[in-house]
Amino acid sequence: MAIRTGFVTCVQLGLSCIEAVLEWGGRFDLLVTLRDELAPNKSGRISLDAVAQRHATPLHKIRHINDAESIELLRSYELDWLFVIGWSQILSDSALSSVRRGVLGMHPTLLPTGRGRAAIPWAILKGLDRTGVTLFKLDGGVDTGPIVSQQVVPIDVHETATTLYEKINDAHRTLMLDVWPSVCDDEVALQPQDEAFATQWPGRRPDDGRIRPEMGLRDVDRLVRATTRPYPGAFLDLSETSRLRVWAGSVAEPPDGKAKRITVLDGVYFATDYQWESLG
Repeated sequence: MAIRTGFVTCVQLGLSCIEAVLEWGGRFDLLVTLRDELAPNKSGRISLDAVAQRHATPLHKIRHINDAESIELLRSYELDWLFVIGWSQILSDSALSSVRRGVLGMHPTLLPTGRGRAAIPWAILKGLDRTGVTLFKLDGGVDTGPIVSQQVVPIDVHETATTLYEKINDAHRTLMLDVWPSVCDDEVALQPQDEAFATQWPGRRPDDGRIRPEMGLRDVDRLVRATTRPYPGAFLDLSETSRLRVWAGSVAEPPDGKAKRITVLDGVYFATDYQWESLG
């Protein structure tokens, strides 16, 4: 009997996984995303309408994955595996048990390191030389389930959130294609996480991008690189009515001299991509 699969997502990382499988020649029995009216409340939200129509795949739009009607929907498709990738709602026990073999998710760190949120900014802020993506089975905890497979992602010295996001996106596609045959052949192997190496990374708020007086050049440089697009950016309030939003910069003055100078604890940071915002 053919393995039946579904996919839940509302962001690009999930769509990239779906497209990778479909380009390979695979298929899904169900796609699920957020309702259209919820789009403004989800940063980076993408649409699955086109891909669902192009591949004649049933698409359902829901308010919350744990609603009774959502769980009934999942059960009605009699799925073996459900992928939930790029979805901020934590699945309830009822949602996790709505499919036969379980729910698979991806997390953009090498679990058990970096459980939690804001994985891409934290990898840069912590000065790591590598991170990765982990495919694992959800178990009700926060990124605690057994591991299916991992993909290592190197981090360059001058890595930004923009470039690291692209690398993480590519790693999602690679990892999805690596494990897809084992999913189809019902040969998914699970390896428990080693709790001795587990770490938790906290969520981040837009205000965490504030450039503070006690920061040195290295701190500011990492903050700018970690919070640039697709995130809210680093910023500095120069008065009660004026804010400088910094998207890129350097600890060395650019040759053309076209930069906004920001004096920090141990020198001058040169903002090369920035915008002024009014607080009034």
